[in-house]
Amino acid sequence: MVVFRLIHDITGRFKVVRGALAYAILWPFGCLLQQTILEKRTFKDYDWHKCLRYSMYGALFNGPTLYYWIRIASQMWPKSDIRSSLAKAFTEQIAYDPFAITIFLYTMTLAEGHSKKEARAEVAEKFLPSYQIGFIYWPIVQTMNFAFVPKKNQVIVAGIGSVFWTTFLACVKAMKRDDLKEQPEQVELK
Repeated sequence: MVVFRLIHDITGRFKVVRGALAYAILWPFGCLLQQTILEKRTFKDYDWHKCLRYSMYGALFNGPTLYYWIRIASQMWPKSDIRSSLAKAFTEQIAYDPFAITIFLYTMTLAEGHSKKEARAEVAEKFLPSYQIGFIYWPIVQTMNFAFVPKKNQVIVAGIGSVFWTTFLACVKAMKRDDLKEQPEQVELK
């Protein structure tokens, strides 16, 4: 009980910590979903190091940056009507998401022990397909979030939507770069 009160007090005083803690839990959950669905892993053989990387990324990058983005967006568009919410959501897609997807692909590739050159190649191959899906998914999630959720809970609600996004990104990240390219049909010459 004392631990929960301490967490409540800290997250009340330092609101950015609330988002960081939420993302430290939600991002590895998305990674576990990806491992379960795509890799057919079970509790016995989950890649826990991979989950830790997702937790660290969620806590140290995604939670804090999303917290500050939502604060800035709320100052730019203080209303919670649909028009303002759409403006926030599409501005996020244009200004925040390209940066967030690039940082995710690059840093997670480095965290896996790959070189900077491999990280750049990962971004070059996987950014556009990820961004295209995000451009459909996030405006819907964030418009509803900005329009109907109290400001103090918007980072958490975005985090819940982020579980699905993280699962998707984990799937994209797990794909070999060659899997993204369509393989031309082999024509047999006689």
